[in-house]
Amino acid sequence: MDRYCVFGNPIAHSKSPEIHAAFAAQTGQQLTYEKILAPLDGFAAAVQDFIAAGGKGANVTVPFKLEACKVAQALTVRAQAAGAVNTLHFSEQGIIGDNTDGAGLVADIVANAGVAITGKRVLLLGAGGAARGVVLPILEHRPAQLVIANRTVATAQALVEQFAALGGAGVVSACGFADAQGVFDIVINATSASLNADLPPVPASVFGPGTLALDMMYAKEPTIFMQFAENHGALVRDGLGMLVEQAAEAFAVWRGVHPQTAELLHAMRHRP
Repeated sequence: MDRYCVFGNPIAHSKSPEIHAAFAAQTGQQLTYEKILAPLDGFAAAVQDFIAAGGKGANVTVPFKLEACKVAQALTVRAQAAGAVNTLHFSEQGIIGDNTDGAGLVADIVANAGVAITGKRVLLLGAGGAARGVVLPILEHRPAQLVIANRTVATAQALVEQFAALGGAGVVSACGFADAQGVFDIVINATSASLNADLPPVPASVFGPGTLALDMMYAKEPTIFMQFAENHGALVRDGLGMLVEQAAEAFAVWRGVHPQTAELLHAMRHRP
């Protein structure tokens, strides 16, 4: 059977094997999918070992997404734009690096949450790797405005300049967290603040009735960001849908068939 895996460190918590097993069963694909704990200083070697053992593709999670860019011999447009790789495809042409995070986020917002991005005001919190991966897919849905807010404004401004050449001119702008102005239709937390039960210091005025506030993190309980947003009138969503949707996109890259996600997402969300 074709072998796939997810590389990370740590990796024990990963839900990817469960997700891909469900996709394989649904689509009738014969494959195995495992977790591999790669040494912090041995990611490239772990990839080569997996290829030598017959591996066909891999997902990449923290902290190896930047290193995966260097391991790849070719990058898709969305991986180039993101500057990070979360999906490796081992093909006859070599190792191809892709990034399905942004496609997963957009699919969760548009298909699962039922919220259109086109013509809307979008606030993206953070300018690190997680944020970089979603800018291009958001822009492809033609928002009226995409504001990237970050603690260090220069970092956000560098993203604005990068994506201005990719269809973002006049649409993307940068500011500090405290300087985000007005109510947004969609607010996405791409910072790691929720890992530390912390909150990006944005004004409560960015949320209004009908605002969709999405935290890329997910846990059994709503994050501090989700609680804060909900207290100020927003509809809230965690990152579980994004996780499932980016996995579905990776599965399609490898197998050429895009699995259905609704049933699996419902089961994972309502598990006791």
